[in-house]
Amino acid sequence: MGIKYYKPTSAGRRGGSVSDFAECTEPRVNAPEKSLLKPLPKKGGRNHHGIVTSRFRGGGHKQRYRVIDFKRKQDGVEAVVLSVEYDPCRSARIALIQYSNDTKTKAYILSPDGLKAGDKVMSGETSEPKIGNCMPLSKVPLGMTIHNVELTPGKGGQICRSAGCSAVLGNRDKGQALITLPSGEVRRVSDKCRATIGSVSNPDHMNISLGKAGRKRWMGRKPHNRGTSQNPVDHPMGGGEGRTAGGRDPCSPRGVLAKGGKTRKKRKASNKAIVRRRPAGAHQTHNG
Repeated sequence: MGIKYYKPTSAGRRGGSVSDFAECTEPRVNAPEKSLLKPLPKKGGRNHHGIVTSRFRGGGHKQRYRVIDFKRKQDGVEAVVLSVEYDPCRSARIALIQYSNDTKTKAYILSPDGLKAGDKVMSGETSEPKIGNCMPLSKVPLGMTIHNVELTPGKGGQICRSAGCSAVLGNRDKGQALITLPSGEVRRVSDKCRATIGSVSNPDHMNISLGKAGRKRWMGRKPHNRGTSQNPVDHPMGGGEGRTAGGRDPCSPRGVLAKGGKTRKKRKASNKAIVRRRPAGAHQTHNG
C-alpha cells in the first residue's frame, strides 16, 4: 500500500494525492456484496425537524452502507477471506469473509493491516492469537496489538476502528484488563470484552492530501465559515468594520468557548474506568 502522486496538470492535482489501493484485492472493481448493502440517505446535517444540528454538511457522492460485523459471534467456525475492499463510509479497508459451516454465511469485517484474500480467520476463545482473529481479552497475550475493542461485553467493537489505529493490551487483574489507547489514555475494561488481533488497515490514510476544495465537497463537507467573517446576528465574533481580531475568546455560534475547556462530563459513569488520562496537547503544556 502507498500513496499515488499525479503530475501537476492543474492546481488541484499539484497538491493532491490519493491511495494506490494496493491492499485491495481488485482495486479497479467496485462490486460489493449486495446482500450486505443498505441505503444511506442524505440528511444534510439536519434532524427530523429540519433544523441544522451539524453545520457545514450537505451534498457529497451517493453511497451505500456496508453492514460490518463488529461482534464476531460465530465462535469456533473458520472463515476464509474472499476479498479486501474499499469502503466509502470509513477510512479503513473492509474484508469480505465466508464461514465454512453449512450456512456459508458471508460478512464484512474491518480488515487488519496485512490481511489478504485467501487467509483464514476465526473468533472465539479457542482461536489463535494471529492477525484477524477475534477473542476475549482474557485469552489475548499481554503486549499484543489489538483493534475493534469492545467496551461492554457483547455490544460489539467501539474503539480503535479507524485507519491505522491500534491499542495495546497491558495487564490483567481480577477480571479487568488495562489497554493503552492511541491517544495515550490507559483504560480499564472487562476481560470478557472482545478484540481483534492486529492494527487497522490503511495506515497511510493520514498522509493523503486532498489538494482542492472540490474533493472535500465530494465527501459531503461544505465550506467552513469563520466566525469573524459573519454578521453579529449570526455569530458572537462577527461584525466590525474590516477584518477584526474577534474581540473575545474563540467560541461557537452559541457562545461556548472553543479552547481550553474540558468537554467530558464530570459525572460520566465511565470516568472510573480511566486509569490514566491522555497527555495534554501542546497548547496546554506551556506555562501561561
